[in-house]
Amino acid sequence: MATGIPPQVHGPQARAGRVLRRWKLWLVPGVLSALVALVLSLLYMGGILTPQDDLHRLPIALVDADTGPALPGHAAPLGAELADGIAAGTPPGQVQWQRVSMAEAQEKLSSGKVYGALVVPEDFSRSVAALTTGRATARPVLLSLTNPGTGSLGSSLAGQITQAAARQSSAALGKQLVAAAPDAPATAQLLLADPVDVQVKPGHQIGRHTGLGLSAFYYTLLLVLAGFLSANLVHNGVDTALGYADSEIGPWHSRRPTLPISRTQTLVVKMAMTAGLSAVTTTMIMLATISILGMDAPHPGLLWVFSFCACMSVGLGVQAINAAFGTLGQLVAMFVFIALALPSSGATVPLQATPAFYHFLGAFEPMRQVAGGVRAILYFDAQADAGLTRAWLMILLGLVVSLVFGFAMTRYYDRKGLHRMVPVPS
Repeated sequence: MATGIPPQVHGPQARAGRVLRRWKLWLVPGVLSALVALVLSLLYMGGILTPQDDLHRLPIALVDADTGPALPGHAAPLGAELADGIAAGTPPGQVQWQRVSMAEAQEKLSSGKVYGALVVPEDFSRSVAALTTGRATARPVLLSLTNPGTGSLGSSLAGQITQAAARQSSAALGKQLVAAAPDAPATAQLLLADPVDVQVKPGHQIGRHTGLGLSAFYYTLLLVLAGFLSANLVHNGVDTALGYADSEIGPWHSRRPTLPISRTQTLVVKMAMTAGLSAVTTTMIMLATISILGMDAPHPGLLWVFSFCACMSVGLGVQAINAAFGTLGQLVAMFVFIALALPSSGATVPLQATPAFYHFLGAFEPMRQVAGGVRAILYFDAQADAGLTRAWLMILLGLVVSLVFGFAMTRYYDRKGLHRMVPVPS
């Protein structure tokens, strides 16, 4: 007689306490959880704790536009002397001072090639000379130019370096001026001891709705997360629809009849769906960030195409990893596209201010490449040499690697007869 009770509930049922006392149940999730927490902590905190100590060749422009004339006792205008002193006085290896003209500095600032600039104006020597004659109408000026498009922290680091260098130059120049005018009144000597006014200005303007240069990072993070999550949703949804995984929503549990299909054909389905849904997720991201929230995006068409390709590349990479590693693939993909990618993206902390390990990761990690392209489109007028060309090439490389790796692994499994499950007739 049918009881209406599923057969699996007949007989004694295990109690939670009894199950929890099995130490082997705790072993694998406990070890993996501890390792993941340890590695994530080391990765994320290791890249941001001491950016000043980890500085390595941070590119900053140094402009000597001083046209003179040379002051008594000096063979050349003061600008050249100051620039030489600044370049020589910086701790070796920390800063890459790029001695360029003003026009070249503007080009580098507007393409994100330098994080800031220190400028000696053309009238600097004349302004200093006026101090010694009592006819000065203003203090000599050194300009510290920031570049917020390179990120708020990178621009801030460059600003701190240029301002410190300018103050040191002012102090060194002040000693010379005080020594040359020992009979000057006390008030005049105070001015001569610290003669330079350090002015801070943006060297390359970005829009007001850019999160102070952080919108590129968060937009990139959205693209990577959307590609990652969408791919995993497709992965699980397709397995459920094909009968290779259970469907459980609240108290309702079901399993479809298993459809006989090879691993390779399954990957074709998952990658095709991922590519198609990337267009949807990209559109939704741009709708939310630009149309609703008003993020500054001067090239929306190009941004959509780039975002779609980046999101799709991440999604296909996730599918390839899942196909190769099975259930463990989602953890592997999380490390490849999120855990290792975030601290090596260079979008919040410049790679020049992180330990060498992150420089290595930044050479190939997807988020670093995507962030460079997004930043070029949003802040640097989509210039190819602002990082956009490299981003396109790396996205293309990522697509190729994902397709080759994913299908090579599934074809290998299929040839070896390593089927996922014995099909059950419907």
